[in-house]
Amino acid sequence: MAKGDRIWTNARLATLDPEKAGLGVVEQGALAVRGDRILFAGSRDDLPADIADGAETIDAGGRWVTPGLVDCHTHLVHAGNRAREFQMRLAGASYEEIARAGGGIVSSVTNVREASEDELVTETLPRLDALIAEGATTVEVKSGYGLSVADEVKMLRAARRLGTERAVAITTSYLGAHAVPADYKGRNGEFIADVVLPGLSAAAEEGLVDAVDGFCEGIAFSPDEIAKVFDAAVALGLPVKLHADQLSNLHGGALAARYGALSADHLEYLDEAGAKAMADAGTVAVILPGAFYFIRETKKPPVEALRAHGTAIALATDNNPGTSPLTSLLLTMNMAATFFGLTVEECIAGITREGARALGRLADIGTLEAGKRADFCLWDIDDPAELVYRIGFNPLHARVYGGAF
Repeated sequence: MAKGDRIWTNARLATLDPEKAGLGVVEQGALAVRGDRILFAGSRDDLPADIADGAETIDAGGRWVTPGLVDCHTHLVHAGNRAREFQMRLAGASYEEIARAGGGIVSSVTNVREASEDELVTETLPRLDALIAEGATTVEVKSGYGLSVADEVKMLRAARRLGTERAVAITTSYLGAHAVPADYKGRNGEFIADVVLPGLSAAAEEGLVDAVDGFCEGIAFSPDEIAKVFDAAVALGLPVKLHADQLSNLHGGALAARYGALSADHLEYLDEAGAKAMADAGTVAVILPGAFYFIRETKKPPVEALRAHGTAIALATDNNPGTSPLTSLLLTMNMAATFFGLTVEECIAGITREGARALGRLADIGTLEAGKRADFCLWDIDDPAELVYRIGFNPLHARVYGGAF
């Protein structure tokens, strides 16, 4: 048996092992690491002597240890902000008035097109740093504000660079089918043919795409239009995910399930048939309470139906400049518990194990198990419920990424 490089002892492990009940708690636990991999995660009494021999021992001080946090849905790469638009809404301006003043997604598209790749990276890093400071070790980043071949590819290049600027794993999603730019208004099919599909091919050729996303909604793209994008993704061997059933029920969850999607996200208007289809397909339901809060939504995602059918539930910040300028996974958990009634166990699993599942990376991250990446967090808390309960408080003691502080 391989020897460990480092062993954390006197730890209370929340392993999130799916074979164990609840959070998979191990009191008086030990966590052994070699290189960037976990060799052992379990009771200190069961730690093999061969692993412990000669390893550096670190006293965790009785702290709780969880897997590294996973933010599985963000639009982190963008330029500028829409604070002025927010101010206008508070003053009573309508969506049309804001759009006429240059607001809405048009402003984000304009800002991204005017920004260089370097500028996008520089502007995004503080948002990424905020997530890292709360324990994020894996972050998904979408394109979708370029809406031209060159600018969508530019966004994905910027996203990839984030993972070289910081000790964090970045996964990318191509979201060319996010919105229709003004010059293609009323011509969705042409936009898909002229921009979305060529952009996907170009980005995939550069190795910039881990998954393909789309926005299936009345204000965006129809199920048939999304299907064309998904067909192209399948042909390229890329997994898919979908912004679905956020503002109306277009049966986006069922569409995602039909393609074996990694996830369907938002889901306020998901029906029971969609929840069952997702469960049967192994498609994760990603709930985004930040957007629910920010746009003052009243329709809640059908948590009970998801539970009843065994649909996996993940949580994410949905960080974006227009509807969820949120960079806190801890606050995301509190919102999910407060607004939607998720349990402590569901919330913590939602930003670890199930977040990893929503990215197709559960085999490598998301739980504390031998063989997985040594991405984990030590917390100054007495009970895991504190991670969900507190607001505006960060109890992170240490973040370990790939076995390194």
